[in-house]
Amino acid sequence: MADPSAAFAPETRPRLWLVRHGETEWARLRRHTGRTDIPLTDAGRRQAAELGHRLIGHSFAAVVTSPLSRASETARLAGFGDRAILDPDLLEWDYGEDEGRTTAEIREERPGWSIWTHGVRGGEPIESVASRSDGVIARAVALDGDTLCFAHAHLLRVLGARWVGLPPAAGAYLALSTATISILGWERETPVVSRWNDGVDLD
Repeated sequence: MADPSAAFAPETRPRLWLVRHGETEWARLRRHTGRTDIPLTDAGRRQAAELGHRLIGHSFAAVVTSPLSRASETARLAGFGDRAILDPDLLEWDYGEDEGRTTAEIREERPGWSIWTHGVRGGEPIESVASRSDGVIARAVALDGDTLCFAHAHLLRVLGARWVGLPPAAGAYLALSTATISILGWERETPVVSRWNDGVDLD
C-alpha cells in the first residue's frame, strides 16, 4: 500500500471522504449484496438527497463511485452525478455463493461463520478486496485535495482498515450503516479515522 503520509504537510494532506449508499431492500433485510445490482428504496433515495445537503460547501479534487447503481445513484441524488467517475475498484466484495444470503442462513451450514475470518465460497478473497482498496488510497493521496468515494459497506470497511495500516480483517471493527459519511484523515503525520458512520436521520 502507498504510504499516505508521504510528501504532504499536515495541513495539506488529502483526505478520503467515504459515503455508503442509501438503503436497498437487501440492505434492509441484511442480505449480503455484492455484485447484484439492487436499486435504492424510496427511503434510500431520500437519504441520498439528504447526504447532498451535508456535503454542500466542501471542495473535492475527485469524486469517484462504484459502478453499481445503488452507489452511483446515491452520488447522483447527492448532487455529484455530473462529476462522479466510475471506479471498478470500489465495487463491493464479490460474495460468490454467499450472495443474497444473511449471516444467519450461512451459519446454518457453517456454524460460527464470519466473512472476516472465514471468507466466502466461490467469491473474492479478502486479499483482493484489500488490493483494490489500496489502489483507491494510492490514487487519492496523489491528488492535491480530498477525494469523495461512493461505495459499499464491506469494501469501505476494508478501505478504512487499510488507511490506518491495519490488515483488511480489521474492517470487522468498523461497522457501517447505509447513508453514512466517514472521513479518513490525519493527526499530524499519522493517518487516522477522523469520522466514522455518521448517519442521515430522516425522522
